[in-house]
Amino acid sequence: MRRHCCAAAAGFASVASAASLADVCTVSNVQASLPANGTLLGINMLPSTVSATAVYNASLGMGGMGASSNSGVTYNYCNVSLSMTHTGKGDIVSIMLAFPEPSNFKNRWYLAGGGGFSLSSDATGGLAYGAASGATSAGYDAFNYSYDEKVLYGNGSINWDATYAFAYVALGELTKIGKPITQAFYGMNDSKIYTYFEGCSDGGREGMSQVQQWGQEYDGVVAGAPAFRFAQQQVLHVYPATVETVMDYFPVPCALDKIVNATITACDPLDGRTDGVISRTDLCKLNFNLSTLIGESYACAAKTSSSLGFGFSKRQMGGAQGSQTSSQPAQNGTLTAEDIAVAQSVYDGLHTSDGKRAYLSWQIGSDLGDADTTYNNNTGHWELNIPSTGGEYVTKFIQLLDIDNLPNLDNVTYDTLVAWMNVGMFRYLDSLQTTVPDLTPFQSSGGKLLHYHGESDPSIPAASSVHYWQSVRSVMYPEATDEAAEKALSDWYQFYLIPGAAHCGANSLQPGPYPQDNMDTIINWVENGVKPSRLNATVSTGDFSGEVQQLCQWPTRPLWSRNSSTFDCVSDTASIESWTYTFDAFKVPVY
Repeated sequence: MRRHCCAAAAGFASVASAASLADVCTVSNVQASLPANGTLLGINMLPSTVSATAVYNASLGMGGMGASSNSGVTYNYCNVSLSMTHTGKGDIVSIMLAFPEPSNFKNRWYLAGGGGFSLSSDATGGLAYGAASGATSAGYDAFNYSYDEKVLYGNGSINWDATYAFAYVALGELTKIGKPITQAFYGMNDSKIYTYFEGCSDGGREGMSQVQQWGQEYDGVVAGAPAFRFAQQQVLHVYPATVETVMDYFPVPCALDKIVNATITACDPLDGRTDGVISRTDLCKLNFNLSTLIGESYACAAKTSSSLGFGFSKRQMGGAQGSQTSSQPAQNGTLTAEDIAVAQSVYDGLHTSDGKRAYLSWQIGSDLGDADTTYNNNTGHWELNIPSTGGEYVTKFIQLLDIDNLPNLDNVTYDTLVAWMNVGMFRYLDSLQTTVPDLTPFQSSGGKLLHYHGESDPSIPAASSVHYWQSVRSVMYPEATDEAAEKALSDWYQFYLIPGAAHCGANSLQPGPYPQDNMDTIINWVENGVKPSRLNATVSTGDFSGEVQQLCQWPTRPLWSRNSSTFDCVSDTASIESWTYTFDAFKVPVY
């Protein structure tokens, strides 16, 4: 790779023999490591903007959702900042890079995903894995602003540069830049760098965006609960409030909580073990009738409650982006047919007025936080609450109005929601949807994809991930038998449902397992050829705390044996069919 003349040659020699962080962490070495302008099509580096500082004994936070927190561990690294510009555009994109001290570098480049409408602003996520890593301003000052603050220039005017940057371009360019800089920084003489991405929620969508759009650049990607199929996913957050509006019935939150908890109790044993976890929501869907709960009593003390923010369970993380907090008085009563009807409609998913399916929904037993109502202290009544998670998407991305939420749902019907989905799907089909099912560039270059999703996720439905896996299988192996396609797919793309888990974390309502070492798994697969067949997940709370469960690879499903400590991974046609959807409300395929 051609670099900056004589300085580059001198820098290369010194780096190659360097033994300490101080030797490599210099402005001159970083400048010499930059790809020469013209090397990366459309990108020019700005050497004069480089700064480099050695950092010692640093304690690190989470590099992104899904990244390890490494509590108590400290690192020495080179903290680098620099800028680039796009050819002829006149823009400035700021970049932060973190390089491990040479003795800890393991020939890896790593990116962590962000969450909500934000890219990760932490460049240090790779240090725990001996990897260089980075973060980018994406051209719209992503270090200080979330993308939803920049999506519109003003009413009716979409900021397409920010949209594509957030959707996939900024991270792909960061990797295109980061890999050659890392090679030169350590004097690797173009040796192999293993490239990884890890994220959950929108970080999972970001990971999928890299697999779909920059697949040849990555060796291993870990994507959790991806927020893809953006139009359908975001409008879905408005669906429960629409159900209540259409029915003209606004249940108290305690009634919804009772429905969820009673469902967990009823369906827990169906998987073969009573442990407080619905390991088989499909069996619950097929065998449990919510109407049997009518007449059961509920009681809740007064509290302050947070509704869902973008990408989080209300009980998992308060104060998340887009969350809404309200005070609730004490509540008590018995479940009515109307309470059950609201819950059942939410779990059934959105349909048009003539019965065509528009989208899937959360699995039965998942928290119903998006259906929570708001208490009006003045009237003493429970009233409509529109989660800003979905309301902002409709106002800004669909209606192109620079306001943060829908003021009401007047004259909004189920058909209105479908129309909003349709507009969003086509408007952002090549950017935010992130559902390209042909992953040939990634697969053919040897990439490995580890995809997981909490089965009781109350924000992004687990079936959303199932549907994407099914889309990839049908597009890439259209002529193969199910068995042959699943075997071929598992060689490079594996998907796991996590029993009972919420969104990107354990679920306080169901003390089930959660994977803790996904990066170790993907690194071992990529670098050592150790292909997983099941996924490690550890129970952190409850009676089985500390138990490590080997999760089943989709499409097999867990079935415990007579309440024992082991389960089998079984094939169950009826259960798989319950996860399978056709969205006939739309005239084009929805992958």
